[in-house]
Amino acid sequence: MLKKNMRKFKIFTKLLFLFSFVYFSFTFVDARIVDTIEALKEKKIGVESANIEIIEFASLTCGHCAKFHNEVFPKIKEEFIDTGKVSFIYKDFPLDKFALKASVIARCSGEKKFFSFLKVLYNKQKDWTRTDDPFRSLLKIAKLGGLKNDEIKVCVGNKSIEDGILKQRLNASKKFDIKATPTLYINGEKYEGDLTFEAIKLKINTILN
Repeated sequence: MLKKNMRKFKIFTKLLFLFSFVYFSFTFVDARIVDTIEALKEKKIGVESANIEIIEFASLTCGHCAKFHNEVFPKIKEEFIDTGKVSFIYKDFPLDKFALKASVIARCSGEKKFFSFLKVLYNKQKDWTRTDDPFRSLLKIAKLGGLKNDEIKVCVGNKSIEDGILKQRLNASKKFDIKATPTLYINGEKYEGDLTFEAIKLKINTILN
């Protein structure tokens, strides 16, 4: 009787182990898939009902992009995005490997922190791009932004996110006429004017009125 019970217990233990292995394997895979999908999701701020949609294609190592985000974008956000008149979509268009890594880290920060990370990366662009090891400087910024060491390792090592960004860049190259960064599209049309707040404000008000 004891031997019979022992056999049943062993069979039960093996089945339990097998179930646990399958369950946790699928849970892990799902977590990775969800993380990748969330990271590659369209990065947008502003209300859905806004009359104007601005799409920006930018590279985090681009000096003109930094100038736009440091000097122009905050004014657009305050006057038009925060007031519900404009919705803004940010599209990564990395021009080099460090811009790509920076894009991956920003996207791994999560939906709520993404634009905050952009702000810091553009604000501190000269500090991290001009060091002997830009990648190490990027990791320091990631830590200051609240990402933990383990999160950073998983994030940077996630080839799917990197490949996804490059695929989006390739698709954008085919679909849009992008010859330089930043490039703006306003309500589906390429913006050819100056990248000053005054010029963009005039364009927006022309559409709104």
